[in-house]
Amino acid sequence: MLTSDKFHDECGVVAIFSHPEAEKLAYLGLHALQHRGQESAGIATSDGLTSRMHKAMGLVADIFTEEVLSKIPGTLAIGHTRYSTAGDSALLNAQPILVQSNKGTIAIAHNGNLVNALRVRARLESQGSIFQANSDTEVIVHLIALSREQTLPEAIGDALRQVEGAFSLVMMSLDRIIAARDPRGFRPLAMGRIPAPKGQTRDTIVFASETCAFDLIGASYERDVKPGEIVVVGPEGVSSHFYSSNRPQSSCIFEHVYFSRPDSVVFERAVQSSREELGRQLAREAPVEADVVVPVPDSGVTAAVGYAAESGIPFRFGLIRNHYVGRTFIEPSQSVRDFGVKLKLNPVRSLLEGKRVVLIDDSIVRGTTSKKIVRMIRSAGAREVHMRISCPPTISPCYYGVDTPSKNQLIAANKSIEEIRDYIGADSLAYLSLSGLKRACGEGGKTSYCSACYTGNYPTEIIDVEEILPASARR
Repeated sequence: MLTSDKFHDECGVVAIFSHPEAEKLAYLGLHALQHRGQESAGIATSDGLTSRMHKAMGLVADIFTEEVLSKIPGTLAIGHTRYSTAGDSALLNAQPILVQSNKGTIAIAHNGNLVNALRVRARLESQGSIFQANSDTEVIVHLIALSREQTLPEAIGDALRQVEGAFSLVMMSLDRIIAARDPRGFRPLAMGRIPAPKGQTRDTIVFASETCAFDLIGASYERDVKPGEIVVVGPEGVSSHFYSSNRPQSSCIFEHVYFSRPDSVVFERAVQSSREELGRQLAREAPVEADVVVPVPDSGVTAAVGYAAESGIPFRFGLIRNHYVGRTFIEPSQSVRDFGVKLKLNPVRSLLEGKRVVLIDDSIVRGTTSKKIVRMIRSAGAREVHMRISCPPTISPCYYGVDTPSKNQLIAANKSIEEIRDYIGADSLAYLSLSGLKRACGEGGKTSYCSACYTGNYPTEIIDVEEILPASARR
């Protein structure tokens, strides 16, 4: 298994209302969101009378062949691509979850993580609820089914008031799509529209974790689902209400640093703009005399463009990424040093030899990969290697839908910046300041970010760290 010294993407969700090939649009939307999760994927559909679902372990394009899609036709669909953050990495926990309940047929897909899931689950089990999996999303399903509210949207609101943490949800009944976000707006969820073809009256309404999914299916971005809002799309049209009172917005700033695609609009801001400004701000805060700016692909590319533009130092692709590395590989019996990194990255000696290099990346997690990359740059003949990171030191794990190492595995939580520099073997090391990060990502006015991974100050009351992330989810 080829491991990565990066935060693992959380999940991606998509929903389609009123389209004759909703299952195919959901498939395409998930394909655009594949970067958000590569362990499993699923699509649930409805034709107004019958619901169908298919989900499996693996990548979207491998799971959803034409034959598979032909077996789940529908005019409504929701989809999910997953990297496990709570619950085992297994088909049992793949989403969407589809159930028959006293509220009718319900399918649900969830991006995020509930910080009180095990406590709520224990209460429900004591009352007789039987759980089929160990995903925190199943807690929401049980709360909806047990709600005394009469309508499905009201039952959903009742359920969501009982959970705490991060959740961007898309749900499907036989005849409607429902989307919701947690009151703090941790994870993104956008709403878009595909105009009705000539001769038809009903537009197609779509939801997705990122707007790059809209671009692929020909939808236009309209707005974000607001924190604490439930949007219902049914035969009568689009309606919404707020199930929770206002709470301080705490949108995940790491969406702009790393997770989201640069071609997306996330939290009403273009990710590309944020990342370029991260690099520019980094160049202002941590200048260095050098000959070339080199990104660690692909995560450091956009920030490196900004750093080069601000500093006037030429930008060069001094590392080339192999995009065709699978999850498993055969290593020579005679061990090759830094073999895993060499599979993914290869230096361009002609660009690096004799040069003073500014190496740009989005983060340092454990430091092991950065150490190997610095060594690789030096082996290609670089005279100096200056590491620049486009976010502050990561000192705390995330409990809101990002699979992060425990604190004792985060190098910045246990070493000073100088000790990290010495460990990775760079001539100098600098991180972007927290104030610079927030400025680059446009914090102010309506936008306020969660930066707990950089500060250790969490916006929710953390109930129990061991309770939140079981051993199966911490790796």
